[in-house]
Amino acid sequence: MVPKDRREITTAEADIDPDAAVPTARRSPGVRPRILLAIALGGMLGTPARYAVGRVVHVAPDSFPWSTFVVNISGSLVLGVLLTLIIERWPPSRYLRPFVAIGFLGAYTTFSTYMVETDVLLKDGQAGVALAYVLGSLVVGLAAVYVGIVIGRLGSTGRGVRG
Repeated sequence: MVPKDRREITTAEADIDPDAAVPTARRSPGVRPRILLAIALGGMLGTPARYAVGRVVHVAPDSFPWSTFVVNISGSLVLGVLLTLIIERWPPSRYLRPFVAIGFLGAYTTFSTYMVETDVLLKDGQAGVALAYVLGSLVVGLAAVYVGIVIGRLGSTGRGVRG
């Protein structure tokens, strides 16, 4: 049974936004090879982009992990902009959201490195830097997503292509 706050979605809607599908006993979405390909292609571009930032932003041992911070904050900003455009402004696309949000940005940003770097800072006696890193990443990351959403909505009359 579908919760009252959700409605059944059409197959076309599920293809455009795979995350919107409400699992039911009648239908299992299964693997969608073309969507997996879009995710993989996005990941192939996001991974070297992250590597490039790591090469440009140098981090001294036992210091604030600026490289991962820059990657995660810029990824948050871009996610806010692009998801706002994809969902609210641009015409429906089956592959763009999986390509950009899951593939590219999923490979570009990194929660696991964020946690490992925090753990290393703590083990090395850098509790203050670790705390600044955790709180700074959270606060600035949320602000970056918000700013990205605002940027994505600039020039909008309140009704996008889908409105």
